[in-house]
Amino acid sequence: MSTLSDPPKGSFQLSMLLNDSRYRSMTLQAIAAILLALALAYLYSNLMVNLREQGLDISFAFLTNPAGYDINQTLVDYNSQSSNLRAALVGILNTLLVAFLACITATILGVIAGVLRLSNNWLVSKLMSFYVEIFRNIPVLIWIIIIFTIMTALMPSPRAFKGDEPAASMLMDLFAFTNRGVYIPGPQFTRGFGGAEGSGLNFLLVIAVLVGSFFGARYFTKRANAIQEATGVRPNTLWTNLAVWFVPVIVLCLALGLTWDIPELKGFNFKGGIKIGGPLIALWFALSIYTGAFIAENVRAGIMAVSKGQTEAAAALGIRPRGIMSLVVLPQALRVIIPPLISQYLNITKNSSLAIAVGYADITATLGGITLNQTGRAIECVLLLMLFYLVISLLISAFMNVYNNAMKLKER
Repeated sequence: MSTLSDPPKGSFQLSMLLNDSRYRSMTLQAIAAILLALALAYLYSNLMVNLREQGLDISFAFLTNPAGYDINQTLVDYNSQSSNLRAALVGILNTLLVAFLACITATILGVIAGVLRLSNNWLVSKLMSFYVEIFRNIPVLIWIIIIFTIMTALMPSPRAFKGDEPAASMLMDLFAFTNRGVYIPGPQFTRGFGGAEGSGLNFLLVIAVLVGSFFGARYFTKRANAIQEATGVRPNTLWTNLAVWFVPVIVLCLALGLTWDIPELKGFNFKGGIKIGGPLIALWFALSIYTGAFIAENVRAGIMAVSKGQTEAAAALGIRPRGIMSLVVLPQALRVIIPPLISQYLNITKNSSLAIAVGYADITATLGGITLNQTGRAIECVLLLMLFYLVISLLISAFMNVYNNAMKLKER
């Protein structure tokens, strides 16, 4: 027996695409998609015609040509005879390096400043407020230039480490702080896949062991959580997790013959070890303290979003203030902190393009700067730049959204 609520039955007619609410939305979306595709096709065709009239064409063959310029700091082997593609790879790795370091440092600074800004100590609270208001209201480019200028002006030059009574000395005979950068001991492997020449494979093996340790520690933690839910008693996982993290990597490093390359002053500069250049330090610190001020506000807002009753209940159970913050407040505040934190990580990645102001060879300075000027391939270089920043931004958003979904409240 049919009712008035039942939809009318009958054969499909074309007029239903617009008159029937069941099909109207799909019809409009299809029309919009077709119009968008036609608009893009027209723009592409117009671009090709204009380029052809100017005697130009889109080609990426220039990526295989020799770059013809040096890069002061690289994470992979590179020289002036390497290809433009290799130079772009160096720029990509340099961009990812500074973005990764700045994200970690900015998060640490932001969490500390956000928590201390809510401190009952008036002086501490006002100092953190001063930090937030000063650093987030001055453009990050100015902070980059300020830090780079201070570093090059105040740090001693390598010649100051010379002589019987040098004006400067290495810290613990291991670290050298100069106006050209900071020199630190670098790890080397004497055995393994090809010895020192195959150290890249050895480093990948160490990273693989660390990834395995991460999943191993995660397994023991989940197992302890399951036992706690079943019995009410939580096993102690501290020493187990420490062993899972450190024992495998220590054994592997000993097996591969890990040694340390200590920087030494030879001639007019330090040789050996790892050089952290002045431009990298300036960009890293500037992005960290600038974005850390914004993260501090996100953390403060997340903490204030947690009900005061949660804090009072934890205090009634005898938990100390530090324990209340780390065990009760912050885990709940993360659900409010993480969404805006994604935007801050994206800002760090995109603001790293300001590295060209201090001569740091990121992807914008290599592919979008020197390579573009030498080859004249502006359209191709800009398209590749846009593609890189789009892909890395989407990857960061996807990773953080996965973490956000894991932290958000689950409805039952």
